[in-house]
Amino acid sequence: MKIKIYATSDTHGTITPYRYSDSKEMNMGLMKLSSLIHKDKHTLLIDNGDVLEGSPLDYVHHLKFEDRIHPMAKCFNAMNYDYMNLGNHEFNFGKENVWKYIHDMNAVCLTSNLFDKGVCFGKEYVIHEFDKNNRIALVGLTTQYIPNWEQPKNIVDMTFENVFDKLKQTIDKIKKKEDVKGILVVYHGGFEKDLESGVPTENLTGENLGYKMCSEIEGIDVMISGHQHRSIAQFCHNTCVTQTAFNAKELAYIEWDLDTNERVARLISADGEADESLYPLIEEEEKATQEYLDQPLGRLANGDLLIHDAFDARLHKHPLVSFLNSVQLDFTKADLSSVALFNDATGFNSTITMRDLVSTYVYPNTLCVVRMSGKTLKEYLEKCAEYFEIKDGKIGVAPRYLAPKPAHYNYDMVDGVEYTIQVSNPVGSRIISLTRHGIPVKDEDSFTMAMSNYRAACGGDFFMIKDCEPIMAYQEDMVECLRQYIEKHPVIEVNHQNNIKIIP
Repeated sequence: MKIKIYATSDTHGTITPYRYSDSKEMNMGLMKLSSLIHKDKHTLLIDNGDVLEGSPLDYVHHLKFEDRIHPMAKCFNAMNYDYMNLGNHEFNFGKENVWKYIHDMNAVCLTSNLFDKGVCFGKEYVIHEFDKNNRIALVGLTTQYIPNWEQPKNIVDMTFENVFDKLKQTIDKIKKKEDVKGILVVYHGGFEKDLESGVPTENLTGENLGYKMCSEIEGIDVMISGHQHRSIAQFCHNTCVTQTAFNAKELAYIEWDLDTNERVARLISADGEADESLYPLIEEEEKATQEYLDQPLGRLANGDLLIHDAFDARLHKHPLVSFLNSVQLDFTKADLSSVALFNDATGFNSTITMRDLVSTYVYPNTLCVVRMSGKTLKEYLEKCAEYFEIKDGKIGVAPRYLAPKPAHYNYDMVDGVEYTIQVSNPVGSRIISLTRHGIPVKDEDSFTMAMSNYRAACGGDFFMIKDCEPIMAYQEDMVECLRQYIEKHPVIEVNHQNNIKIIP
C-alpha cells in the first residue's frame, strides 16, 4: 500500500496570504496551503507545532478572544487534520491556553515528552491503521529546551523529558508490542549537524537533536521536523526527513510505500490560489485584528524610523534601536539596555500605529533586569560581536547567523555604554574599547541591564548571563511597554545615541 503524508510546521498563526505590515499578498498562509491538499483514506495530514504565536491575529486573539476557539484550530479542523504536535511557542501565552487548544482540536495530540503535573499533553504513541494489514506508529516530541526561553510562570509544574531518550524508549516499546510497517516521528526540533557530513552546525545544547536521533536510533522511517524554519526534503542516514519554512510558506509532502518502504519527499510552495472557504471561520477576529493594527498611537517629531536596509541598520545602529532601548530604560530605570532588531523588522512610520509595533517587535517577550559586572558585560558584547565577519575585505554577517536559519535576533545592541568592535580580531577579542560616559569600564564595575526574558534566560547561547543576579522580571510584554510609552509621549523626539563603532 502507498500512503501520502502532508505536513505543516511553524505556521505561527498565518492564515491569510496578506502580510500584516502592508497588506501585500504573499505566497504564504493556511488558505493557500489548503488548496494544495488532496486527502483520501490513505492520506494523513499533520501539523508540527508553533501555531499559537507569531502573528497579530494570534496576539489579538489572546488579547480579546481568548475564551473562543483559536482561529488556527478552526482552520485545522475544517481542513481535517489527523494529528498535531506542540511547538515551543505554544507556551508563550501560558499552558492553560495549550490545554484549551488541544481540547478544541479534532486532531490527536502526539506530544509525548511534555508533562503538566505528571499528565502528558499527548499520547506516548499512536497506531494508525489504514487497514488490518497496513498500520504505522506515530510518535510526537517537542524540544526539551523550552525552559531555557519560556517565562517560568507559563510552565509551572511542567516537566520536559529528553527527546532522544524518550524516543529510543518508545521505539523499543513499539518494536516489542506492535505489528506495524513503519514508524513516523513528528519532532518539533531540528538538526544540530549537517545532514550529510555530520559536522555540527550549532552549539550542541540539546535544543535540536534530529541528527542524533536519525543516526543513532534504528527504525525511524520518516521524521517530520521543525523549529528551525528550514526547507528540507531528503534522507538523513536511513530516515526520510522534512522541514518547512515558517508562516505556512511550504507544505511537506511524503509518498511512502509500506510494502517496499520506498519513501519520497518534496516541498510544495504556497504559490497557488487561496482556499476562500476558510476565511468566514476567522472573519470576525481578522477584522478586529485589522482595526487594532490601524490604531494611531502617536507620531515622530522628525520623519520616520523605517528599516530600509536591515544589515546597515545593525552595522550603523539605526535610530530605531536607540528608541527601543530608551523605552526599556524608561520602563525599568536600569543603567544599561540591550535590544536586537528582529528578522524582518519593519520600523515605525511617522504616525505610529499598532501595526508598526507588532511588525517590528514580533515576539511576546517581556523585560528582565539583571545585575552584570563589567567583566560579564565585556563577555556579553564579545558574544554579540560574533555576528560579524570579514569577507572579501568587507564587513558582513557570519554564516552561522544566516544558516541553518536566519538568527539576526541574536545580535544585540547596548545603550548606556560606548564600545568599538574590530571585526578582524579573533572571536573573543573584538571589543577594543568599552567606556561608560567616557570612563573605561573595569571588570569589577557593576551595572543593571534591561533585556528580554529570552536573553535573560541565556537564549541564543548567551551563557554568561546565567551568573548575573536577577533583579526584576516584568509581566507586560514589550509591545505593551511600547504602547504605554507612546501614549504617554504622543510626540516623540528620538535621542539617537551613536555609541557603537564597528570597524574592519
